[in-house]
Amino acid sequence: MQRALTLKRTLQSLPRITKHPLIPGRAFCNASTPSPSTASASELRKYMGYTALVLFCGAATYYSFPFPEDAKHKKAQIFRYAPLPEELHTVSNWSGTHEVQTRVFHQPETLEELEKVVKEANARKYRIRPVGSGLSPNGIGLSRAGMVNLALMDEVLEVDKEKKRVRVQAGIRVQQLVDGIKDHCLTLQNFASIREQQIGGILQVGAHGTGARLPPIDEQVISMKLVTPAKGTIEVSKVKDPELFYLARCGLGGLGVVAEVTLQCVERQELVEHTTVSNMEEIKKNHKKLLSENKHVKYLYIPYTDTVVIVTDCLRKYRVVPDNSVDVDELSFTELRDKLIALNPLNKDHIVKVNQAEAEFWRKSEGYRVGWSDEILGFDCGGQQWVSETCFPAGTIAKPSMKDLEYIEDLKQLIEKEEIPAPAPIEQRWTASSKSPMSPASSLKEDNIFSWVGIIMYLPTTDARQRKDITEEFFHYRHLTQTRLWDTYSSYEHWAKIEVPKDKEQLTALQARLRKRFPVDAYNKARSELDPNRILSNVKLEKLFPSSDTI
Repeated sequence: MQRALTLKRTLQSLPRITKHPLIPGRAFCNASTPSPSTASASELRKYMGYTALVLFCGAATYYSFPFPEDAKHKKAQIFRYAPLPEELHTVSNWSGTHEVQTRVFHQPETLEELEKVVKEANARKYRIRPVGSGLSPNGIGLSRAGMVNLALMDEVLEVDKEKKRVRVQAGIRVQQLVDGIKDHCLTLQNFASIREQQIGGILQVGAHGTGARLPPIDEQVISMKLVTPAKGTIEVSKVKDPELFYLARCGLGGLGVVAEVTLQCVERQELVEHTTVSNMEEIKKNHKKLLSENKHVKYLYIPYTDTVVIVTDCLRKYRVVPDNSVDVDELSFTELRDKLIALNPLNKDHIVKVNQAEAEFWRKSEGYRVGWSDEILGFDCGGQQWVSETCFPAGTIAKPSMKDLEYIEDLKQLIEKEEIPAPAPIEQRWTASSKSPMSPASSLKEDNIFSWVGIIMYLPTTDARQRKDITEEFFHYRHLTQTRLWDTYSSYEHWAKIEVPKDKEQLTALQARLRKRFPVDAYNKARSELDPNRILSNVKLEKLFPSSDTI
């Protein structure tokens, strides 16, 4: 009918036929004009045809797709548009590589509020994925369905100076924590590169610092308080349910929301940091000595050069007079590097020149500096970036396997052969083993050491097309390392940096590979017991650890 009315209005709006002004009595169109009665009858028959067609279509639809029996007795309701959310939260990771929008974003201020949020979500079966500071390169804590963040639960609850232990709320940031306990002459045993992580998040993804005698950060945990959907608030430790304790220390946020953590600390200590520039040939001669004699050590490799920057830290035993000829604190080479890379980020020859300039920078920056461990162990990671970091066994302190250096040699050869525009640095660090079975550095042998190697590509531009090109090149780079190196060296990605493949076959292969290294069945069993409705999960976790009935 609407179509008929529209057609009628259209016909009425057309200009009427007029006579030619230069030829009196002669119509402009030679066609004869029908009589009014004939036109009216024709129009009537046309509209009746339209009406019959509409009725026929409606009847055909009704009988072809009938309502269910219970729907016939429901009261009809006027259609309404779904209302727009009052508050749409946009949450992205630090690198700007992963972003979600959600209408559900909880920030409880107390344990009681957190318990209420988890209980209600479980009853209504909607997701509240635990998310920390959002620093994970792969956005492992993000979920469109909903999130819970403990940034407002950031208090130091108790300090035991005698036992060197501290109990904190899990939302406290690393920098807040070390600032809060330094007056007690305490600090954390080790640190990751940056200090903005929430304690709960840094533990759950198995984050690490560097030092062949120092384990990943989850090994510093003495006990934890978890708010679980099925069993409420539980406390686990080496004494209380030790099996679940070790599994949950690196639980990826899937076994419960970490509410409180008791950490084993150490006395606050001053370190002497020494930065030198070397090469692979020299490192091979001194590798065992560097690992065993220094509290912290890392190597920074500059692709397309033979330059290796060695950064070591040991406890201060005597006064060191630093070389002030170059004031390292005044240099901001990472910002300069970003600007240089942005000029032509995917041109190998250009990247080679930038890397050579960085190698020269490090040569001019050799020297010593002295500072507290919580001030000196950080590392300027640069701007937004894609990063992949893998962990693999490297022998023991007493007998390094040298596989760590072989890995780097193979990686650099791969970069040069494939002409990958790989920027600096390739960062290599070491840790001792962890008893947490979900940690990439897990081992029952305490003297085992593990090497962690990170590759990187920066996103120094805001141009969407250029960022897309860099992203594609990075995943090509990562794929080459995966296919050529990972299985050879039994290398597995850091949980905060693992990316879920879109290809179904690649995903199946990844799932099978994870099962070889980690207790996936035990982890899924614990998830089923503590979070049967999967309210703490997200798409990434479900794809990495599908339940047995979905495989």
